[in-house]
Amino acid sequence: MRTAFFAGAYGGDASGLPTETRLECKICWHVYDPADGDEVRQIQPDTAFSQLPVHWSCPQCGAPKQDFLVLDD
Repeated sequence: MRTAFFAGAYGGDASGLPTETRLECKICWHVYDPADGDEVRQIQPDTAFSQLPVHWSCPQCGAPKQDFLVLDD
């Protein structure tokens, strides 16, 4: 069964994303920027989205990683 994806979705598999890819939470619009990391969750700067722990969630609203959309900068 194929899952329908929408614009910006990465399908829950971030392994193919470039390391500098920024993503935005579709719930609260928080932007995860690898250059900044995530101070709230103690993620060091220069941590790619694909390297975030499985349990990582949005630091603002708690949305899971699969609720993030790729930003076209």
